[in-house]
Amino acid sequence: MTAEVITVLELLLPNNKRAGQGRNTYQTKRQQILGGSTHLVEIDLLPGGEYIPILDNEIKSDYRILVNRSQLRPRAELYPFNLQESIPAFFSPLKKGDIEPLVDLQDVIQDFFDRAGFDLAIGYNCEPVPPIQETDIIWVNELLKAHGLR
Repeated sequence: MTAEVITVLELLLPNNKRAGQGRNTYQTKRQQILGGSTHLVEIDLLPGGEYIPILDNEIKSDYRILVNRSQLRPRAELYPFNLQESIPAFFSPLKKGDIEPLVDLQDVIQDFFDRAGFDLAIGYNCEPVPPIQETDIIWVNELLKAHGLR
């Protein structure tokens, strides 16, 4: 066993997506990772804010997952998705020859939500924070009605 870092998994925070010191600090850290032999998995579950740049990529989505394998740079896998879609599963990069695990965040989040009883604590009649797009509001309202929550 070694202390070698194989993959860095980053869950973006609001200050990573807003102009200022937090974004600058994260981008410096990101460049250090991308300049080395460590893989990077970057998960952006925050709507709004500035996207973290990905080589002139103009794909628009509310959310995204970037899987950047060190041996394939500058290419990377981008998994863009929107509120009305499930979170895409992805394989997490490991050392060459290791079997990469399938990461299914949709299942992880749903299991956490169910176990924590968040459905009992959320005020489903309140406006979502942060605000969502009008087309998503209609979809959310229909979904909540179908589940008897509105």
